[in-house]
Amino acid sequence: MGERMLFPVPTVYIFYYTVFDWTIMEFEQYVCLSVFVLEFLSSVEAFSRPNIVFILADDLGFNDVGFHGSLQIPTPNIDALASSGIILNQYYGTPLCTPSRSAIMTGKHPIHTGMQHDVIYAAESWGLPLNIKLLPEYLKELGYQNFAVGKWHLGQFNKRYLPVSRGFIHHYGYWTGHKDYFSHNAEEFGMWGLDLHDGLEDDWSEFGNYTTRLFTRKAEEIIENHSPEEGPLFLYLAHLAVHSANPHSPLQAPRETVKRFEYIEDKNRRIFAAMVYELDLSIGRVVKKLSQKNLLKDTIIVFSSDNGGPAAGFNQNAASNWPLKGVKNTPWEGGVRMAGLVWANNLEQPGRVYTNLMDMVDWLPTLYGAAGANCSSLKGIDGVNHWPTLTGKSDKPPRTKTVHNIDEGFGYGAVRKGPWKLVQGTTYNGDWDKWFGPSGRDNFTIDWKHYKKLIADSDTAKSLARIGARFGHFDKIVSQANVKCSNPPDISNCKPKVKPCLFNIERDPCEYEDVADKHPKKYTELLKLLEDYKHTQVPPRNKPQNPLADPKYFGYVWTYWADYLKI
Repeated sequence: MGERMLFPVPTVYIFYYTVFDWTIMEFEQYVCLSVFVLEFLSSVEAFSRPNIVFILADDLGFNDVGFHGSLQIPTPNIDALASSGIILNQYYGTPLCTPSRSAIMTGKHPIHTGMQHDVIYAAESWGLPLNIKLLPEYLKELGYQNFAVGKWHLGQFNKRYLPVSRGFIHHYGYWTGHKDYFSHNAEEFGMWGLDLHDGLEDDWSEFGNYTTRLFTRKAEEIIENHSPEEGPLFLYLAHLAVHSANPHSPLQAPRETVKRFEYIEDKNRRIFAAMVYELDLSIGRVVKKLSQKNLLKDTIIVFSSDNGGPAAGFNQNAASNWPLKGVKNTPWEGGVRMAGLVWANNLEQPGRVYTNLMDMVDWLPTLYGAAGANCSSLKGIDGVNHWPTLTGKSDKPPRTKTVHNIDEGFGYGAVRKGPWKLVQGTTYNGDWDKWFGPSGRDNFTIDWKHYKKLIADSDTAKSLARIGARFGHFDKIVSQANVKCSNPPDISNCKPKVKPCLFNIERDPCEYEDVADKHPKKYTELLKLLEDYKHTQVPPRNKPQNPLADPKYFGYVWTYWADYLKI
């Protein structure tokens, strides 16, 4: 009790000295502990989990966005996000929609979940395995309010496979692979019925309303009604656009929108351009609504296609992956390399091009990490966390290799390691192993100066400017993101059905030359990598179609038919 005072005695110490009979040392220890506790509590309170808006386009081509160099179809809202966000320029997935969506939701390669072959058809009794935890279920544990709008395509024969049973509070949209943009009927193998659902209820009320606009309206309603006090928002907006509708009328857009593209001579490409335009407007409206609700500055926005585009009439569509080789459902870059970007207020150097290899399986750990969770707790996934790299906290490339897919039903496999890519086999007997346009660099009326004004005048750019978002130089961004190749060869030396082909994607992004003979060690190394992945795959889950699933037995509605049949 007799320590000598070396500093003026504060009043608070006099209190504790007299009441608790503390020494100076005991008081200093108390103060240090109190400061530590207060700083810890304030840091916990200061970290607010970001809202997450994941916008997934369907069948959008690599060359169907302005930030990859094509101005044929203006996408000013998408490009405004790219100018203020980060373009993912080495971004890959599987070349079909069911496998790619399973990768997003599980963080696992489709070969590890049985989702690798083809897609789910509505009369088939299978879906994404119920024993696998999905992204919304992880986010739900962090307090997120999860909503889904649009396409599901991960199983609907049984209620347990639907979004509302897999971590989402509510889902508005359709369950199969495609539908009509206006009538909302889906046709598969001669069977047809309504495929538009509000939760588990069938929605007949939106006949005639264009799907892209309808889904946008529903997304806006979710944002408008969101209360941050209930937790952060996770909105999964999976558009039908720009997937083909039913075979009798595959490309659909409002007439007034189609008229904007009279400068495009090809009729199918003209309608497709209108579909992309409506998709772009949707993104602008969603960003604007986030801004109006003061949620934008605390939101991460992801924009992505689900696979490469169906070009030149593939699937009765008119997308463009130019100058990349191949189309949707092929192992070439045009099938597996996608348009994608991420936007957030705390990204390192916004308005730049991210060249690290990224796979769709990486979204689960990346968004989980961005939400402040510990990614080391994620067990048994294939994805890696890119958030430290995207936000400048790490300069180490998170991923150096991936498997684009192994589909032994279609007869192909493709892997990537560093700049090297190996392709074994192909699809459609090689008929789509070519390079398809249009390039979108000529024969239209817009120029770069006018286009940059379109971006500045977009809803997205105005909304971002209101929160002080930084923008990069769009010309520079496009120059870096643009893939440049010489004219394609008349005859390729790659014969993947005879012998696997090796490419250096950094030097040859258009897969012109098989260099297996020039680099035998790399060829052997990539062959082994492919075989290693093959040893880890599980059998595909595909099931035959059941004729009793026909909507004619259920009031002409695609429903969770197995529940009614009790199978």
